[in-house]
Parts: sequence; structure tokens; C-alpha cells
Amino acid sequence: MDLLASKIKELRPIIKDEVERRFEEFKQIGQNGDELDLFSELSFCVLTANWRAKGGIKAQKLITKEGFAYYNEEQLISKLKEVGHRFPNTRSRYIVENRWIIGGLKNLLQKDILESRRFLVENVKGIGWKEASHFLRNVGKEDVAILDKHILRVMKDYNLVKEVPKPSWTEKKYTKLEKELIAFSRIIGEPLGKLDLYLWYMETGQIDK
Repeated sequence: MDLLASKIKELRPIIKDEVERRFEEFKQIGQNGDELDLFSELSFCVLTANWRAKGGIKAQKLITKEGFAYYNEEQLISKLKEVGHRFPNTRSRYIVENRWIIGGLKNLLQKDILESRRFLVENVKGIGWKEASHFLRNVGKEDVAILDKHILRVMKDYNLVKEVPKPSWTEKKYTKLEKELIAFSRIIGEPLGKLDLYLWYMETGQIDK
């Protein structure tokens, strides 16, 4: 843990401004975005499950928020094939089936963050604990951890966990590992949402979203 804390302290002068800028972008989406902006971000998280973040960003730009809300399934499949998505058919179906939530996302973000996350996992297609956390962080919520393979690998390398667990998450399993990062985030004085960007940079050399 001490070694990881030292590593992040080394990174702060290099990437802190970019981390702060990116997180401010997340907050602006959550505070000032409309329902289609929020649904676009939710759909982005559906797309990046078991796929690349950069691919998801490319798809999000190509489809646009209006496309996520209004394209039919065949149009979405075509766009996802254009960017080389691994699961164009399944993900397109999920996006179409998730449109019922448009109009309720603003209200959802006003609720307790853990209640919001649980609701997303239980009711939205293609959204598990990691994806729900990803969405909430990407709309400016600080207190959730995105436990993807990159973050888990860093946690293992620096002895926060003994091994990288299999991605068959239950709420109990997810929150247990999340607590490890909560404790660490308090030590270094960075909320979970920003800490994720530092850990992501350590593993990938980039700050995505």
C-alpha cells in the first residue's frame, strides 16, 4: 500500500490537472446534461463491458446521443459493426430495451448512490456492478469504484488484493473489494472516482473515461 501511495504521489504533478479537468467534465454531464446525455453515458458503459474504453468512446461519438435514443436496432448494429464492436447484436438490443429509463435518469442521480447503483444493476440490461459504477462515476459521482481488470491488476500488483478475482460479481463480493480502495483513497486524499483515473493511467498510460 505504501508503494502504491508513493507511486500516485509521483504521478500527481504529471497528471493532476488532466485528472481534475476530466472529472469536471463528468460532473458537468451529471449536473447540466439532459436525459439523452445521461442515456448516452449509460449506453457507453453498456458498450465497454468486455470491450475497449477507446472503442466505446469512438462508438459514442459515431452514434451520438440522439442515435442511442432513437436509432432502431438494425441501425445501431450497423454503427457498432463499423467501429468493430465484439457484440454488436447483443449490445444494440440492450440499448433499445433500456430506453424505458430515459426520463428517469435525472431523478435516479438524486438518490443515494448505492441505491442508484443497485437499481441500475437490477433493472438495466447489460449493466453489472462494474458498469453501474462506471456510469455513476462518469456523471460525476465520486464514491464508487470501477473494478475492471486494469484496476484489479494494479490492486494485485501492489498487494491490495491477493489475486485478481473472476468477474462474476455479487454485491457482497464487489463491495468487499471496493472497501479496500475506499481505505486507500482516504490515505492518499483522493476520492474513488479520481483515484480510478490515476490507477487507470498507471496500467494504460492514458486517462480515458
